[in-house]
Amino acid sequence: MALLESIKIPLGTLMPDFELKDPLGKSYQGKEIYGERGLLVIFTCNHCPYAIAVWPRVIRLAKYAAGMKVNTVTINPNINSEYPDDAPDKMIVKIKELSIEFPYLVDETQKTANAFKAQCTPDIYLFNKGRRLVYHGRIDDNWQDESKVTREELKEAMNNMAAGRPIDPKQMPSMGCSIKWRE
Repeated sequence: MALLESIKIPLGTLMPDFELKDPLGKSYQGKEIYGERGLLVIFTCNHCPYAIAVWPRVIRLAKYAAGMKVNTVTINPNINSEYPDDAPDKMIVKIKELSIEFPYLVDETQKTANAFKAQCTPDIYLFNKGRRLVYHGRIDDNWQDESKVTREELKEAMNNMAAGRPIDPKQMPSMGCSIKWRE
């Protein structure tokens, strides 16, 4: 497991267009799943301990975001025969196990992860209604132990975006397992 941090991407960057399928074959376009106020995009997977640790938070934050008219999409770029736990059939199991109500999509070619410059799982992006990046950082300040969280940076960014307040430009990177890139 190679630990990586998300890289700095300029705030205001336009969200890359994408079209991906869920593990059952239903197609989604990024611009079509956008909420009235924005879109939360998270690159994640099934096997990474960092991603596993925050899945419950992602699910709660997605519900919270929906209340603000911000939709959520998760994207698995680790479609690689060397990581069978991330295969689409295992994604179906994860969707049922966690009762995931938002799209969990397959990035089989890894072109979408490349377009977003995603580095790790989880790698988190919040885009405003103008499809501009307003937050690219971690969920909170303690991925290992949710009971020790003192600052929920992603939730704070969502609240500020929804209220039309400025979002702190000082954002701590997300960290997790490296994306399992194909050669």
